Amino acid sequence: MKHHPLATANAAALTVGVIYLVCALSVLLFPDMVLSIARTWFHGVTLSEFSNTSITPVSFLVGLFTSGAGGWAIGYVFAYFYNSFVKK
Repeated sequence: MKHHPLATANAAALTVGVIYLVCALSVLLFPDMVLSIARTWFHGVTLSEFSNTSITPVSFLVGLFTSGAGGWAIGYVFAYFYNSFVKK
């Protein structure tokens, strides 16, 4: 079964976009909980400097666009490599 690179890239971009939206909403609604979870992901590094950070509409849109674009690129490259392995 081959992956269509554009379809895979679009699905990856949409998936990353939804995850970004959920993450941004979590930061707005539950900032302390998000910092606690993030601390476990970064091996206990103190992230208290970020606790006063706010999400502006511009930063939200830039983050959504850049994370979606990165997800799209990863999806496309993934499909390309996957298809090259399937051929062998």
